[in-house]
Amino acid sequence: MDVQQICQLKPKLTQFLKQFDDCFPRKDTRAHLAIYITGQLSDLPQKSMEPIALKAGVAPRTLQEFFTQLCWSEDQMRDRFQGIVRTQHAGAQAIGLIDETSDVKKGHKTPGVKRQWCGVVGKRENCIVTVHLGYARNDFHCLLDSELFLPEDWSQDRERCRQAGIPDAMTYRPKWQIALELFDRAVGNGLHFDWMTFDEGYGGKPDFLRSLSARGQQFVGEVPKNFVGWLKAPHVVARPFHKDRQGRGRRIPRLASDSPSARRVDELTDELRDQAWRRWHVKDRDDGPMVWEVKHGRFTPKDEDGLPGEPMHLIVARNVLSPAETKFFVSNAPPEVPVSTLLLVAFSRWRVERCFEDEKGEIGLDHYEGRRYLGLKRHLIVSAVSHLFLAETRQDLGGEKSGADGVPDPHRDRRPDPILVAGPDPLEEAARTNRGGDPVGAEEECRGTPEPYEEYATSAAPVRDQSHRTTPLRVGGDLAL
Repeated sequence: MDVQQICQLKPKLTQFLKQFDDCFPRKDTRAHLAIYITGQLSDLPQKSMEPIALKAGVAPRTLQEFFTQLCWSEDQMRDRFQGIVRTQHAGAQAIGLIDETSDVKKGHKTPGVKRQWCGVVGKRENCIVTVHLGYARNDFHCLLDSELFLPEDWSQDRERCRQAGIPDAMTYRPKWQIALELFDRAVGNGLHFDWMTFDEGYGGKPDFLRSLSARGQQFVGEVPKNFVGWLKAPHVVARPFHKDRQGRGRRIPRLASDSPSARRVDELTDELRDQAWRRWHVKDRDDGPMVWEVKHGRFTPKDEDGLPGEPMHLIVARNVLSPAETKFFVSNAPPEVPVSTLLLVAFSRWRVERCFEDEKGEIGLDHYEGRRYLGLKRHLIVSAVSHLFLAETRQDLGGEKSGADGVPDPHRDRRPDPILVAGPDPLEEAARTNRGGDPVGAEEECRGTPEPYEEYATSAAPVRDQSHRTTPLRVGGDLAL
């Protein structure tokens, strides 16, 4: 970025923030938003309220009051933010991403803080956990919505909650229920997801999967190895049975007496032993190709009554270079959806990790130091607005192109800017098929992440299995705003 581009950022930011003017009843209150976001986009090493205020030449107390006391609508800002994403970035191939992140905190007064599993350090630690809904389409991704996970002991101590400004209506909910609330809110604001994807922490909750299916939402989600079901659905008896035609009959519906028991997905791999492992080149990364061996079959999970549930896809994927590492995915997509499409969605979850890394590393998402729930909620929303400005500026200045993985096409022709022109994009085709539309014509250019393709080589280049790495969203050092 050159000096001229940096100097242009201030009027660009001013124009961008005008979209949120009506969220603030007073002009002086509205001015604090630009101060805080400017600080988040600056080169400050610590982007909490005090350093931002001091850099801007205002009293730290002013920003603290902006987040915890002054009257403005953070919910309206969130809805407006989602409306911007809907009108400017939405379209076919959209993937919704559910994930959570944790931030280490000291003391015991930060809302929701307790000693619990903290993914950022990989152990139990004093931290807060927030649940997030991400959005990814082509080369764009962002966090749409966020909410604090309130532990049970906090929920039961209402006096402690009141001291932290947590509303009485806010109680403990499992993370998957919070995720559904975020999803429903985004859909209510007009956003559409062709797919949803998530890790085993959410995929392992059958109620979560059933709730998405009940909403008509298509998903590919990772499940834990102890997720149970059948490759071949057992017979269900619907006729009452009375021994000697006397007494109360057995409950119906029920499994037939000779039905096999539901088995864990890691045990079902044995039942697929006659199916050869198929090697799929998922994407290229900076440290080499991501290649997984896959087995695929139809799968029937056990429902809440112990009966066969909705038939699904089951994908068993193991890392070529580390076969002991195996992942299991299920999907409620129609049977005709190809494995390549399912893999493309399943391995798209790095996008939400990218958002966390950008918002923490560049915006200061994890730098909040307040002790009030309202301040935390507003900080999460304002940080999403800052990240959206950063992402859009990066695009306007010619940032990363779609398909930044640089994945070779099936003929190994590496293209600098992958544009799929040989046929329909897998996500677009699946989306249109499910909506009853016509597939994309071969002549139509469809920009998107290239489809995984089947590998026929007997070996792969050494890779380390880690999250997909790309250059972080960064406009420059001090933005001089």
